[in-house]
Amino acid sequence: MRILVGTDGAVHSDLAVRTGGLLAEATGGALTLLTVVRQESRRPEGEAVLARARALIPAALTEVRTRVRLGRMAVEIVAEAEEGATDLIVVGEGPQDTITRHLLGPKVRRIISHKPCPILIARGFSRPVRRLLLCEGGREPSLLTRLLDQLAPLLRGVDDLTLLHVMSQIPAAPGLPDWELDSDAETLIERQTPEGLFLAHDIELLTRLNVSLTTKVRHGLVVPEILAEAESGGYDLVVIGAHESHGWERFLLDDLSMAIVNQGKNPLLIV
Repeated sequence: MRILVGTDGAVHSDLAVRTGGLLAEATGGALTLLTVVRQESRRPEGEAVLARARALIPAALTEVRTRVRLGRMAVEIVAEAEEGATDLIVVGEGPQDTITRHLLGPKVRRIISHKPCPILIARGFSRPVRRLLLCEGGREPSLLTRLLDQLAPLLRGVDDLTLLHVMSQIPAAPGLPDWELDSDAETLIERQTPEGLFLAHDIELLTRLNVSLTTKVRHGLVVPEILAEAESGGYDLVVIGAHESHGWERFLLDDLSMAIVNQGKNPLLIV
């Protein structure tokens, strides 16, 4: 697995570097550390940033590449990911205050909007991924299918995986029975509703992995329910999807994804 970490030498970038190092070590992956400077004359500053970042990587991890690019951070992260056939981008998040969130948003949004590959936003503190929350949206291909296709090595170290689907009345089709909106996962699966079939499909895929599986259905608005589960479950990583859509639906999906990006406290993987 090829992992790219963007760093500017700040504290939140150190977290991204440590997280990328742990993931590369756990998956046997190749790690690239990237920093960006505006002018060629500032390349020595970039090299110093990378030297400091390299010192944060586990000593046992030998396949580490460093890169200095000229330009703007978000643009060059995307370009490096595309040129290097990157499997996962890891970026850090600044201090949790309103002003910084406002300033950080455009950078994260630009990376997500181009999304050359899955993106992990490092938050809190770095630790191995043992407990994972996968927020399944009920769309084809399933989030789990995409995760297995693109980042299967990431699941090797996972001990506990919670599969979450939120039943929201906002997008409910006309005539959807009330019992379906209030049902738990077992009922949806037993009665073979569209959501139940989707969950059953994911469960079947997960039987191939040696993980403890919990399936949950929450009822309410999508973003608050995902955030509530993420904060209460002690998860090491939360996984959400970013779908390629068009027109009004694209804006809706982008808003949901960005709301979780902006409001969440857990490390977040966008697939």
